[in-house]
Amino acid sequence: MPLVTTEVQDRVAVLTLNDPAKRNAITLAMNDEIAAALDEWEEDDGIGAVVVTGTPPAFCAGADLDDLLADQGPDGMRKIYEGFLRIAHCPMPTVAAVNGAAVGAGFNLVLACDIVVAARDRARFDSRFLQIGLHPGGGHTWRLRSIASRQTALAMVVFGEVVRSEQALDLGLVWKVVADDELLSECLTLAARAAAQPKDLTARTKATILTLDTISESNQSVEHELHPQLWSMGEPAFRNLVESLQKQISSKD
Repeated sequence: MPLVTTEVQDRVAVLTLNDPAKRNAITLAMNDEIAAALDEWEEDDGIGAVVVTGTPPAFCAGADLDDLLADQGPDGMRKIYEGFLRIAHCPMPTVAAVNGAAVGAGFNLVLACDIVVAARDRARFDSRFLQIGLHPGGGHTWRLRSIASRQTALAMVVFGEVVRSEQALDLGLVWKVVADDELLSECLTLAARAAAQPKDLTARTKATILTLDTISESNQSVEHELHPQLWSMGEPAFRNLVESLQKQISSKD
């Protein structure tokens, strides 16, 4: 049985963690399948966005303990991180469809995605690192603090607060909460909107947004966007639109 299942709908690739007996716990083998899928999709001009979800009953229960304990050196730990980091570093827009518990490294997988949509009844977000005697890893505290407030990060990581969908919305951890049976269709709609845009343009714009923390004042912000915008003006999507508008204007003269 594959540990990850995949399908493509309307230029959107859906990646489903598929080890329900282990509540979709992240393993090294699963990471390999995630990487292989993304390698293929990133080279495919027919795919413009990715939705990540899990086979019920969970989204992802964290890292598999056998793999986590097999090699406790730095290189071994980095291998555990490879799956969610591969998604975090994907140039395409990514949507987390959180249909159950996202725990530990599974929460990292949520934080790795660009936007998060939560199932109203089943979704919950649980850092849980300290509660099992483990320091957070894989950029967990940085990603959480980048998305939410310092108090939220401390409450979830240090104080062990478990957050459900509506509270996660209030805290800025998720973009939208929807009925459980509408979760995937809503995520596909969002992702299809992003996927309909030119793939290279979307990738460059996403990169611009993700590096905004390096900008501290107005002139820097202008320079940050200047060259990508000039590049886009030479691309077919913009040039074809301009030519079409010019023809419309000419036909009216």
